[in-house]
Parts: sequence; C-alpha cells; structure tokens
Amino acid sequence: MQYSFSWKQLSVIAGLSYWRFYFRLFNGSIKSPQIVEFLKALQATIGKKLLIIWDRLQAHRSKLVRTHVEAQHGKIMIDYLPAYAPDMNPVECIWGYLKHHAMPNYCARDLGDVAHRARSNLRSMQRRTTLVQAFWKQVDMF
Repeated sequence: MQYSFSWKQLSVIAGLSYWRFYFRLFNGSIKSPQIVEFLKALQATIGKKLLIIWDRLQAHRSKLVRTHVEAQHGKIMIDYLPAYAPDMNPVECIWGYLKHHAMPNYCARDLGDVAHRARSNLRSMQRRTTLVQAFWKQVDMF
C-alpha cells in the first residue's frame, strides 16, 4: 500500500548540557527567529551564562541571531564546530536515538500525531541522565 502525504514540515531544535537536553518543536523550518526564541527559552530555563557550540548552519550565523547574542552582553557565548563535523555534534545523537530507538517504523496519522509522539519521546529521553551522557561519549570531541 502506498501513501501520499501533503504534510507541512515539523522541525525540532535542541541544546545539550552534560546532564540534560532542552528542545522545542516548530512548525515549518527553523530560521533565525526560531533560534532566537529558543535561546531566550534556554536563558529563562537555565538562568546562567550559556556557552553555545553550534554547527555552521547559516541561521546560527545570521544577523538577527548575532544581534540577539550581542545584546546579552556576555551572557551567551558562541563557538562553532568545524565545518562538516556532525560526528562531533552530540545533538545529532539525540536525533539518531529518536529515529532508530524511540520511534523506529512509527506510522503517524498526521503531523500533529508526529509532533505529539516526538515530544513525548524526547521528554522521556530528557529524564535519562545516563542516555544524555552517552550522547556526549559518542561524539569525537574528547
């Protein structure tokens, strides 16, 4: 049986500390405004200075994001991974685990169903400290 989908896009952004990760789902693709929104949410949740280590996605380096970071007067520091280095990005491990362990072969009814299931699985993953630490151990940063 074949299915034809006309769903809109669902995107997720995440940030990872050594013990926990934070995420937010967005309808559509993630662009500069969504990144700024996520940074604001991280600041409100964590309440401390942030060191953000990003891949080199254009939206991460956009003028809007740079302006927001500069306006924080040192409360957010940015550094970048080398180009083309997904093996050094522990957030990629979150997506891999979600796809291959938490939601393999999941057949959703619609985009809302995908969002609900992904959010539920990501929240469950968040609470597993050893899993989060394993994401760090899988990358070639150390």
